[in-house]
Amino acid sequence: MGEDVGKQPPVAPAPPRWAMPGPRTTERPTAYADRAGEWCIRQKTDRQRKDHGLFLTPAPVADFMAGRITSAAHELRVLDPAAGTGILCCAAVEHLVSRRLKPRVIELVAYEIDRALLPPLRAVLDHLADWCRRRYGVTVSVRIETTDFILANEKLLRPRGLFAGRSAAQLFDVVIANPPYFKIGKDDPRAAAVSEVVHGQPNIYALFMAASAALLRQRGDFVFITPRSFASGPYFRQFRTVFFELIRPTRVHVFGSRRDAFRRDAVLQENVIMCGIRQDHGRGDSSTVEISSSLGVDDLTESRVREIPAGTVLDLASAQKILRLPVCDDDERALAVVEAWPSSLQALGLRISTGPVVAFRASKLIASQGTVPASHAPLLWMNHVRAMEATWPLSRHKPEYIARQGAGALLLPNRNYVLLRRFSAKEELRRLTAAPYIATNFKIAEVGLENHLNYIHRPGGELSEDEAWGLAALYNSRLLDTWFRTVNGNTQVNATELRTMPLPTDETIIELGRQVKRLRNPASEVDALVAGMMVPYPWQEAAVG
Repeated sequence: MGEDVGKQPPVAPAPPRWAMPGPRTTERPTAYADRAGEWCIRQKTDRQRKDHGLFLTPAPVADFMAGRITSAAHELRVLDPAAGTGILCCAAVEHLVSRRLKPRVIELVAYEIDRALLPPLRAVLDHLADWCRRRYGVTVSVRIETTDFILANEKLLRPRGLFAGRSAAQLFDVVIANPPYFKIGKDDPRAAAVSEVVHGQPNIYALFMAASAALLRQRGDFVFITPRSFASGPYFRQFRTVFFELIRPTRVHVFGSRRDAFRRDAVLQENVIMCGIRQDHGRGDSSTVEISSSLGVDDLTESRVREIPAGTVLDLASAQKILRLPVCDDDERALAVVEAWPSSLQALGLRISTGPVVAFRASKLIASQGTVPASHAPLLWMNHVRAMEATWPLSRHKPEYIARQGAGALLLPNRNYVLLRRFSAKEELRRLTAAPYIATNFKIAEVGLENHLNYIHRPGGELSEDEAWGLAALYNSRLLDTWFRTVNGNTQVNATELRTMPLPTDETIIELGRQVKRLRNPASEVDALVAGMMVPYPWQEAAVG
């Protein structure tokens, strides 16, 4: 019989999307969780991961975080409020069971609402329990909660709930987490649940930190990896007030690179590992906090560690409760020098405001061409401001003109200002970039400033040229930039933070302005000038860089 050429061999069905790889017999649970996590990531689009704030913890970071746990008892309760595929759960439990004085029983509670992650999470935690029983004789009981962690614990985020007495059975010895990172809208039920903790459009990671802190027993371990943004700024001020009434920092690790901690997810933000213990109202006898730092993950085991006075890291008596993170001698010296300055913008009679021109709202007024000063005024954007220099026009892609007719309050009188960029570019060497705007350089009556610029002015008067030059020199100096980086983890330069920044006396600023105007290249020579005028002799070289 001839061959039936029309009949094709059967096609094997495609494997199911969630045909997850299983554990290897001798594989560490943390390694299996990491492998399962990488597999899960490949199933999701970048948009899906961003919408859920899903950035899985690398295994070396999970091990480092687990190594910060100090709790010890025969029976321990461990909480991961945002478990993902369980890598932090596994690292924490592995650390606990491998110690000489290991617990007999560990109760592990893991929250995860992404249903696509539940099958791998269950498989990973089953492997963890089996591994601990076979290898160490430790019983690990696992409970996976599929409800929203914030809404399930919203009562904790009300004033009476944060410090309310709870039964020992409800509290945890360890909470370890890499929470999701995304802002939630004001109408989100989770935002309503935390109105006493944060305001505006809060980032959800802060909610996880607050609720987790409230679920810890006294002296329980708190270990989180988060963006650094909670450490300063007005948006997190109420959160810091609440959080630091519960958690006493013991160690904070700072990643020097904004890319490296979550590089496989292409995340660009400053991350810290925040370690502390539950200690209500700041009670305790700790006099220091460990500040460690690494460039990224590869040098994590070689971290530099410093013991810093607790009051230098966090002043609980202050209104702002900023978490300062000096990672080297230069940072500590900058803190000492700048915070000894006696003045501020307000004390000098100055104000900082945000540029009033919002491009999309003023689209009918802004233009790529115009006649200055007859019908148009210059419109300055961030790219017009470089260190110690405001240049207009640049004749690039941005529309650099704004119509005077109909602009009204969008235009500012042509006076002396100090212009500051509100954002720093990716991995930019300096966080602060400022320039003196000198009115006599522009033969105009009015000027437009785009919303990504801040400007310093004197209400009811005008900055002198020397004041404008002096202030711009300070903001561009390595000294003030080092101070700002030590107290601020944001890429945004917020006007509120600049208002509270210490400054020298007006006489010192004016003298600095007089001298900086004489420099041939102010941008490159300002560090040496500021250091020579304001930094004690042994520290001057470091302030120049």
